[in-house]
Amino acid sequence: MSTIIPITSSVNTSRLNVHGQPIGPALDSWIPRSSPPQTSMAGTYCRLEILSAEKHGQDLFQANTLDTSGKNWSYLAYGPFETLASYQDWIREIASTNDPLFHAIIDQSNGKAVGVASYLRITPSVGSIEVGHINFSPALQRNRMATEAMYLMMKRVFTELGYRRYEWKCDALNAGSIAAAKRLGFTFEGVFRQATVYKGRNRDTAWFSILDKEWPALDQAFKQWLAPENFDVDANQKISLSALTTKALEQNEG
Repeated sequence: MSTIIPITSSVNTSRLNVHGQPIGPALDSWIPRSSPPQTSMAGTYCRLEILSAEKHGQDLFQANTLDTSGKNWSYLAYGPFETLASYQDWIREIASTNDPLFHAIIDQSNGKAVGVASYLRITPSVGSIEVGHINFSPALQRNRMATEAMYLMMKRVFTELGYRRYEWKCDALNAGSIAAAKRLGFTFEGVFRQATVYKGRNRDTAWFSILDKEWPALDQAFKQWLAPENFDVDANQKISLSALTTKALEQNEG
């Protein structure tokens, strides 16, 4: 017997086709978007530029050695890398593709690369793109640079390119990544069970997204959080980003 999936309250069923069946909203004005350009993205605390083994490999390898336990690599399908040469070889291989499109995250204060992130599953025809392969060294973790880097990547997707959907996916057991997604304003959509295999083990994948209609309010939330006046003389935040993004999403629902 087939199972009918119940329609949730979040699904708009007000539009019907000639057969009386519910269909999605019309997108008569939608046109395919461009792929992300290979240009840098600059903010106050960091900038992002296309990852290069020669330009960024040594800085990143050195920054990653600060993770003495190796736990940063637990939920990535590769690494850790024992030598600079092996790490640079890996960068050369992955940096030769446009999807994933890897970026190095640069500390504006000293010009050092301290982390990486990429766009992937880039689908300009429907305006969908994912952020992933995120690896923040200890020099970048829990730092305004890390948040600004994620904001700059979102801003390119929505403001510059006009995409409809921005995705975040992670191992469903990766509590840190799940907390980060929620803090950044992503909405949890569900878990794909036994989605893949990596490092000889199963991975259930948790899915999150931000939609274009949510972006204007989230954009303002990021700007408010990143503003210098949101931090005291000891660099402690006055208002949390979670509070701001939660409020932004609630306003959008209203």
